Amino acid sequence: EQMQMLEQNLQALFFQKQNFQMELSETESALKEIEGAESDVFKIIGQLMIKKDKAEIKKELEEKKKLLELRLKALGKQEEVFSKQSRGLRESITTSN
Repeated sequence: EQMQMLEQNLQALFFQKQNFQMELSETESALKEIEGAESDVFKIIGQLMIKKDKAEIKKELEEKKKLLELRLKALGKQEEVFSKQSRGLRESITTSN
């Protein structure tokens, strides 16, 4: 039962990590596009496209990137802990049989 919970937690972490990695990739791509933009920059908010200052959007994206990187790092540490617990539990199950 404990092993099953650890495996479920690992799987949930994997999906979270995958989503954050995808979001990070999109953010990095947006930052590259802003760097190359010579004209107006727009931000989509809901169903509206609003003209915003290039520097302001760049700052927002850089902050978002830092936050995503921190979250990914934290998820990586959690994944290590769960993996270690899972290995330990697996070893104790196999040695007791």
